[in-house]
Amino acid sequence: MRRFLILNFLCSLILLLFASCKTYQLKDVKPISNKEKAVENLYFSSNVDYVYKCQMDIYKNDVSGILIIKKISGSTHRVVMTSDFGNKMIDFEISENDFKLNYVLSDLDKKMVINFLKNDFQKLLKRKFIIKESFENNDSNIYLSENKKNTYYLFFNKETNLLKKIIYTQNNKEKIDFSFEAKKPTFAETIEIQHKDFKINIKLFQITETE
Repeated sequence: MRRFLILNFLCSLILLLFASCKTYQLKDVKPISNKEKAVENLYFSSNVDYVYKCQMDIYKNDVSGILIIKKISGSTHRVVMTSDFGNKMIDFEISENDFKLNYVLSDLDKKMVINFLKNDFQKLLKRKFIIKESFENNDSNIYLSENKKNTYYLFFNKETNLLKKIIYTQNNKEKIDFSFEAKKPTFAETIEIQHKDFKINIKLFQITETE
């Protein structure tokens, strides 16, 4: 009985430490007045094809191919991933509130994988963010956008005014980091999507440049 209580206590302590360490807080920033009422992620706002080399690491399973993202309406994008040889792997249409799966390869046809891709790309392709609070540090202007339990921290480079990072949190816990390297506001040369509580990482590398 005593051993069970000790083990239970240790497990509870580990869970508590694990949960507490994931609470997200901005560091070394100062609040600034809200000059902007909203900010936008314009990286996928053009009507051209965005073509990337894609590398996905899902629980040590590597998936690679070509990813094409195209805006097909004011709020909807089509996302298609093919193998390096051109065979279609997944094809879906997505907006902030809707998701339509057109095709998925049997090896990827798992509910968990589909849900992760849906959630990740809905956040990546989300364009407008209403600002609740604003901050700054030496390098960035930082905008907090909140919707119910979902919070986004958007980091814009002070010199270029380009979006370089989005940190998505839920219930004050850091969930997903989106990192961008870009030279202009409508196209990011590299994108990385990193999950903080799951072993999932997606990297996109420019193949063809837009405009």
